Amino acid sequence: MPLAYVSLPADSSPFARYYVRFGLYLSTLGVCSIWGVICSIGLGLTGNRFDVFYIVARSFYFLASRVIGIRLIVEGQGYLETRPSVLVGNHQSMLDILYLGRIFPRRASIMAKKELQWSPLLGQFMTLAGAVFVDRGNNARAVRSLTAAGEIMTERNSSLWLFPEGTRSMRPYHDMLPFKKGAFHTAIQAQVPIVPVICENYWRLYRKGVFESGTLKVKAHKACLVLPPILTTGLTAADASELAIRVHDMMVETLREISAPPPPGTEPKTAQPAVTPAPLATPAQPPTPSEPAKENEPEPLRTASRASNSVSENSATSSPVLTHSRMEGSEYGTETEEDDGMVLVGRPSH
Repeated sequence: MPLAYVSLPADSSPFARYYVRFGLYLSTLGVCSIWGVICSIGLGLTGNRFDVFYIVARSFYFLASRVIGIRLIVEGQGYLETRPSVLVGNHQSMLDILYLGRIFPRRASIMAKKELQWSPLLGQFMTLAGAVFVDRGNNARAVRSLTAAGEIMTERNSSLWLFPEGTRSMRPYHDMLPFKKGAFHTAIQAQVPIVPVICENYWRLYRKGVFESGTLKVKAHKACLVLPPILTTGLTAADASELAIRVHDMMVETLREISAPPPPGTEPKTAQPAVTPAPLATPAQPPTPSEPAKENEPEPLRTASRASNSVSENSATSSPVLTHSRMEGSEYGTETEEDDGMVLVGRPSH
């Protein structure tokens, strides 16, 4: 029986359940941050620094899943053992830390915004555990951080986790924000595979004012689906945009497949066709037939990726998409970050 039920009567109001579970969840985060500092010091001395996140993540999931009564079932977890690799996941809210706790692999680190480095306990734990912090306000430093992360991955045979959306995107319908290219530049530069991870849309269980218990499983008991690695061997920086679109569309398609149907009337209005024409106008390449050899090579990927029902497009080539996405983000109370890199776990917020 979930520990949350001990303090919550069956007839308690949804708001009471929300605030009690939210408080318990944050308390568990605090306890595990202290545990993380202890593990970081101990494992750092024994040369196992890159296993700290794995141990703390599993500890957090063990406690938090019982406290709030949410259980996760994973399909394809073996792909997470691909090393070195860049692991990318969809970012809905602070509850994502729970699914990270369930799946985070050994010998892996995490990329996070630099502001988290100064958070009490959490910042010390992440620093000691080898997290890669990105300065969102300084593009040159962000690029240096990405370069260093790629070198560390290959040298130490470790993996790196990022949220390529760059900010939280909680919504009742199933979609993702356009991806930032930092994760894909890192993977291409290091010539390591990308492993996409998709957690089903948990709007039905958690959002502002709602925090219910349950099992995240839809269609053949899939909740967190780990897709086969995508190789980057032979790709160059010029391919990062196409790669980002390809992975984005693949993840959105899987998100829709494994998530429960959205509440009626919450699907976005089809005012979004404006997203498709913008990128289609860019490849107006008749005037320069000498360059197509390289430029046209990813074109099948682009066409195929648009054929899937993705609502978002590449953030680098479509400014209307970014405008739309940021509007959506603020509508649902998410952060909006314009760094060209990627951000991991933001400071807890409702």
